[in-house]
Amino acid sequence: MGGTAAKGAAVSVRDAILADIRGALGPRHDAEARDTVAARLKAHKRNVIPARSAVDHAHRTQMFIEQITATHTTVTTVVDGAAVPAAVAAFLKQHNLPAAAVLAPDIADLGWESHPLLQTRTGVPLESDQVSVTGAFAAIAETGTLMLTSGAGSPITLNLLPDNHVVVLRRSQITGTLEDAWDALRAAQKPAASAMPRTAMFVSGPSSTADIELTMYLGAHGPRRLHIVLVED
Repeated sequence: MGGTAAKGAAVSVRDAILADIRGALGPRHDAEARDTVAARLKAHKRNVIPARSAVDHAHRTQMFIEQITATHTTVTTVVDGAAVPAAVAAFLKQHNLPAAAVLAPDIADLGWESHPLLQTRTGVPLESDQVSVTGAFAAIAETGTLMLTSGAGSPITLNLLPDNHVVVLRRSQITGTLEDAWDALRAAQKPAASAMPRTAMFVSGPSSTADIELTMYLGAHGPRRLHIVLVED
């Protein structure tokens, strides 16, 4: 009996709190609210866009490289996709890493068999994997940021678990602003507008923190190395 009374009292307190919140918010017209949200989603209204983003693609690419390399990220440029395996092998050798990597399915067709000494497999990372190689959906020049989306061809764990993350980025994927990247993502989903990726990650360098005595530590919450292979497509 006492338990029932206590439960009823708790419910009454909760209802009273919610009623106070509704009263503070004022009258709500659900149809009007839905129309407002629908209009906002359809319009994709932009904020103020910095003038420095309004440059040609060559300058945009240079801006992206300058921004992201300032955050302990390294970049190698190759002429085409066929040169990616050699660039990855060179990165592993430079850092004295095992000649092995786990690949995202969407970049598994870049001719990895041309480097038989480089052991690769496709799928999600294991605890023992030190290196992952993935693609990217876009890159944002204004902030030096990669946009990485999840999907069957790009398991999101590849971006987080291995200590070394190599990203294959095509020059044509570099956008000027965050708004441009979102526009590209929406356009890529059409006509299935509801099929947006479950996750969109924004990465501007290796995982890092300076919380302890303002000392920079790489690899705090993810990869401690981020390397980009930029393909001149």
